[in-house]
Amino acid sequence: MNYTEYAIEQILALCNTPSPSGFTKLAESYLIEQLASLGYTPTQSRKGSVLCTLGGEGEALVLAAHIDTLGAMVRAIKGSGRLRFTKIGGYPENNIENENVTVHTREGKRYTGTVYINGPAAHVYRDSGSSKRSDESMEIVLDEIVKSKEDTEKLGIAAGDFISLDTRSIYTPSGFIKSRHLDDKASAGILLALAKMVKDSALLLKRKVSILFTNYEEVGHGASAGFPADTVEMISVDMGAVGDDLETDEYKVSICAKDSGGPYDWDVTDALVKLAKEHKLQYAVDIYPYYGSDVEAALSAGYDIKHGLIGPGVFASHGYERTHRQAVENTLKLLELYLKA
Repeated sequence: MNYTEYAIEQILALCNTPSPSGFTKLAESYLIEQLASLGYTPTQSRKGSVLCTLGGEGEALVLAAHIDTLGAMVRAIKGSGRLRFTKIGGYPENNIENENVTVHTREGKRYTGTVYINGPAAHVYRDSGSSKRSDESMEIVLDEIVKSKEDTEKLGIAAGDFISLDTRSIYTPSGFIKSRHLDDKASAGILLALAKMVKDSALLLKRKVSILFTNYEEVGHGASAGFPADTVEMISVDMGAVGDDLETDEYKVSICAKDSGGPYDWDVTDALVKLAKEHKLQYAVDIYPYYGSDVEAALSAGYDIKHGLIGPGVFASHGYERTHRQAVENTLKLLELYLKA
């Protein structure tokens, strides 16, 4: 069994399942179905996080990935019938300009549309390229014949409806995975592959291990609750951001030593680094000044746990992202080694 390819299959399936923060039920159901098909008995917290204990005995470790993504919500319907939106999660508005979207109504209807700047035609508006991008200067144009607020309301669209972004997921012959929401569905797919390894007896656990899929990480409180009371250690499996003065690239597993919440646990981080070095994995140790993780939500909630953060290198975070098969493989291998240690 090629577990890296299995992980990539799961990554693509998850990316194509809409799940902006607050509207993650479809992704939650998918995870439960996949874990149940492997023979596990997953559970859900009150706010929807999916927890699955893989097995093992001893000090309990939780590996956490988040399935919620960036997205938007209908803020208001304009007089023209077009939509003003409010962002879900943190990203610059230009990262979604000209992107196709789907509006999910509370009655279960779906309508497609596109995000445009107000006055997008370069042949008509001289400042179309230079004007500031914001929720005031951008709008969603529906793929429906609507010419007034009343026309759009008749479709069943209303303020508070969720909006998901077209992921444009691609797996190239050269091994690149291009998609929106690799943060953090790349890691969620890796954890599903890890679960399959355990079930196939390809990985024997030396301690109790659970995997947790949270659904509010992009808005700050994903792992503030919902994991076992006996947890003594938690590792967030999230993306490694690629950029200025960082060693991570799209082929490595990133081991985060410090982010906006401060340094990660010395012992956990040191063990991960030593394993990566000993087994000659492609890895990097990185500092992320504008990054926060699920494990910090757990710490802020008062949990007394050791903590770490690793993940596959992802280019263009919070945009149209890209990683490579090698990064998935290196992350999966490091987790496997850590669970054997």
